[in-house]
Amino acid sequence: MASAAIFSSLRRRRSPSLEAFLAPVDLTEVALVQTLAAVSSELTSCFANRVFFFQRRNSRSLIRKMEVFLVMLEYLRDSGSGSMPSLPSTAILCFKELYLLLYRSKILLDYCAQSSKLWLLLQNHSISGHFHDLNQEISTLLDVFPINDVGLSDDVREQVELLQKHSRKAKLYVDKSDENLRLRFFSFLNEFENGRIPNHVDLKLFFVERLEIRDAKSCRSEIEFLEEQIVNHEGDIEPTACVLNGFVAITRYCRFLLFGFEEDEVKLPFCNQKKPRKGLITREIAQTFISIPKDFCCPITLDLMTDPVIISTGQTYDRSSIVRWMEEGHCTCPKTGQMLIHTRLVPNRALKNLIMQWCTAHNVSYDPVETADGSAESFAEALPIKAATKANRATTTILVQHLANGSQGAQAIAAREIRLLAKTGKKNRAFIAEAGAIPHLRKLLSSLNPVAQENSVTAMLNLSIYDRNKSLIMDEDGCLGSIVEVLRLGLTTEARENAAATLFSLSAVHGYKKRIADEGGAIEALAGLLRVGTPRGKKDAVTALFNLSTHSENCARMIEAGAVTALVGALGNEGVAEEAAGALALIVRQPIGAEAVGKEEMAVTGLITMMRCGTARGKENAVAALLELCRSGGAAATERVLKAPALAGLLQTLLFTGTKRARRKAASLARVFQRCENASLHFGGLGVGYAFAGNSTTSNRDSRFANDVSVSMSISVQVL
Repeated sequence: MASAAIFSSLRRRRSPSLEAFLAPVDLTEVALVQTLAAVSSELTSCFANRVFFFQRRNSRSLIRKMEVFLVMLEYLRDSGSGSMPSLPSTAILCFKELYLLLYRSKILLDYCAQSSKLWLLLQNHSISGHFHDLNQEISTLLDVFPINDVGLSDDVREQVELLQKHSRKAKLYVDKSDENLRLRFFSFLNEFENGRIPNHVDLKLFFVERLEIRDAKSCRSEIEFLEEQIVNHEGDIEPTACVLNGFVAITRYCRFLLFGFEEDEVKLPFCNQKKPRKGLITREIAQTFISIPKDFCCPITLDLMTDPVIISTGQTYDRSSIVRWMEEGHCTCPKTGQMLIHTRLVPNRALKNLIMQWCTAHNVSYDPVETADGSAESFAEALPIKAATKANRATTTILVQHLANGSQGAQAIAAREIRLLAKTGKKNRAFIAEAGAIPHLRKLLSSLNPVAQENSVTAMLNLSIYDRNKSLIMDEDGCLGSIVEVLRLGLTTEARENAAATLFSLSAVHGYKKRIADEGGAIEALAGLLRVGTPRGKKDAVTALFNLSTHSENCARMIEAGAVTALVGALGNEGVAEEAAGALALIVRQPIGAEAVGKEEMAVTGLITMMRCGTARGKENAVAALLELCRSGGAAATERVLKAPALAGLLQTLLFTGTKRARRKAASLARVFQRCENASLHFGGLGVGYAFAGNSTTSNRDSRFANDVSVSMSISVQVL
């Protein structure tokens, strides 16, 4: 009875997710013992000679247990005792449990073998706990297993019984030397937190002698792994994201302090897409079995949301992710690109309830984070702490020194690291500029090294996102000209694209729009990129041109530089048509702009096509551009628009189905036609629609907004 009770408890612990693991292999129809023997053999051969830097004793102990199981399974297989009909039902059920334990053991051992040293050190207690949990489950399985009923030889039975005895006595083991190293790592964090920089000798002893991190490449791998854990961080996991930020900053500082600038690193390409890496072991196991519904995942991190909130655009994100996005200086919706009217976060309780129900049904751990007022204060752990700021400042000092006085290779590496530091947080962007990086980055813009040039212009882009840095960049002698030169003649496609994005970022300040437009070759290069660039390059170019077109004094310059022709051509490109129509709507407000657009053969046709097939915002911009073309272009332009085929039906559709702004513009354009001499001839079929518009509140509103020439746009700068 006691044995049955224990076995019942063992069965209850199996979650639905673990049941899913059994699905690919129907163990009731195949040779169960043969399958287990093969799995055990593969596992032991894979890890028997593996050297584990951390969790050495726990790993060896688990592998030895797997070796005993292998001896038993091979004996049953070779002796013929392992055929299904001769095995007791209890043994069969235990072997099915063993199948799961072997799989989980492989995941845990893989995790310890492949994770970074610093991460394993920080997770020392947690991972030791996972080993102990596996040992407890092995002990429970052996207590249930009918050793005397499966026909084992004396020596094999003796080994299994000895394993059973040891498993019962096993206790949680945390390696003392590993724990001392972990505490030492935290002591460095405390020193930075208190405003002191740790001793160079102590840092070298810890990283080089104790952890055997002996070159820049190894150190860089450690940094990348820790950064990946921050991205995938779960709120209830220790250490918190802010502490991890601190450790990343310390490790980056040591990477340059201890290993300097290795010239071969210059050849390494920069890539935003990191290789898939191991995450938390609990998540690693869970994700093996379960596919999370797409609607339950945060659009930023793609992880299951624990605290879904709605932002001003109506999109839902996990609170920690959107708070981090806003803290980095963004003021747009990550998914739609729309400007945020406000930064209030409204809890999406309906979605949270659905997520909780799904988690309960699938036995997935769910610990939602509650806040009293919906504020972001409880997510302060996602923000940099004082230690991270102090360490990053120390790193920046080293980097700027090498930007100023280092070899060409060292300068290229320093530019890349500044680019990375400037990716996140306005504090980083602020003190990088304060340290004097901008003048040295400006010099690298003219470098003949493609890597150095690309990283320097991208660092400039990331720094420019912080508003106070915009003036430092624009006031730096020759900096704007150098950025334009990269846009025109950059050595890589990405360098040219990022130069365009930098101009867009700088042109957010109204006073700089005229200066940028007047810089020789700037608009010509943007127009060229819009015509022949990559999809991302065209997006960078059209957003910059749109910003520049909002300054009335830039109209003549944009016509002269060929920007109007490029914008008209872009109306046929779905990816940039919306912004192109918005820019044209601004340009045609002026007579010379209307004249230039009117001369473009495909302008009216392109705008009509946008009214038919474009996005809601694209339709707004298209009808606004046609309206302004009629107002500013005179009778000839009005007649050309008037004769456009299918315009009548499109206007009627917009009057009833368009957005508020689109309806307003469509009504205004309809009345423009009514005042024309032959309007009734061409648009007689719209009489009812126009009468409706003319007698409605839409018409009254339009009279107040007759001079409304705003253009619906929402674009943001992407950090790279």
